[in-house]
Amino acid sequence: MKKKQYKRKINNLLEMPQEVVSNVPKITIVGFEEMLVENYKNILEYEDFFVKLNTYIGAINVNGYNLKLIHMTDDDIQITGKIDSIDFEGILSKEDEEVE
Repeated sequence: MKKKQYKRKINNLLEMPQEVVSNVPKITIVGFEEMLVENYKNILEYEDFFVKLNTYIGAINVNGYNLKLIHMTDDDIQITGKIDSIDFEGILSKEDEEVE
């Protein structure tokens, strides 16, 4: 059995949430004025109208105005302000590249 499959079986058996056992980001949005991103890598760009975060699976772009980074740790970041839109730039996996 492959190492990845073995880890997945153990995590499923222990009923661990995916965001806890992997680097997949978890995004929590409250209304249009608050956003929490867990499992991010770093900040790529920051303006009061645009925030770009790097994650292990791609970039997250947040557009709006009066955007502020009010809480940051190594694992999570909180953004406040008027959030107009959020879009994602995924990273192609090796399997995705083979399809193209």
